[in-house]
Amino acid sequence: MSAQVGTGLEAVRIGVVSISDRASSGVYVDKGLPALQGWLGLAVRNPITWVTRLIPDERDGIASTLRELVDVEGCHLVLTTGGTGPAPRDVTPEATLDVADREMPGFGEQMRQISLRFVPTAILSRQTAVIRQQSLILNLPGQPKSIAETLEGLKDVEGRSIVPGIFAAVPYCVDLIGGPYIETDATVCAAFRPKSAVRVVQV
Repeated sequence: MSAQVGTGLEAVRIGVVSISDRASSGVYVDKGLPALQGWLGLAVRNPITWVTRLIPDERDGIASTLRELVDVEGCHLVLTTGGTGPAPRDVTPEATLDVADREMPGFGEQMRQISLRFVPTAILSRQTAVIRQQSLILNLPGQPKSIAETLEGLKDVEGRSIVPGIFAAVPYCVDLIGGPYIETDATVCAAFRPKSAVRVVQV
């Protein structure tokens, strides 16, 4: 990755969606949006325009929100948290597939591999990822700790990667679908690109 400062980087629009019946109705304070924005704010070096939504576990409503974030708001990247388990009200993956042009199953597979390092019930998680137009949509777990683990991956005590997080592949995926060139802070999550895809941004 090239050494750059943030002023020379393209702006990126990121949609973050927390999906919870109780948080959206005010029963408890939502922790999903702060967790997503906190991690991404540290990892992404580009200027970010945030588009946030807190919505209940309703399939049609989730799908409508995702369409709005991509088609109307022009988000290059959309991340959801919550609603990915096997309970009847967990319908985020179905709603995400409802709006998909193409599915990207590798993201969900890697999230489960990371979570299986901690709990055997990780196999009950149904996170997925899709492409809609020129936007990547990712389903993430509901717990802030799990959000960070799946995005960042696992490191040993010396900071070396043990299991890659999913975000390492996100910038190159966004490149391939026509989005902005996303740079990351390598101390948080080093983005991987083939050498031929690495750009030098003039600042």
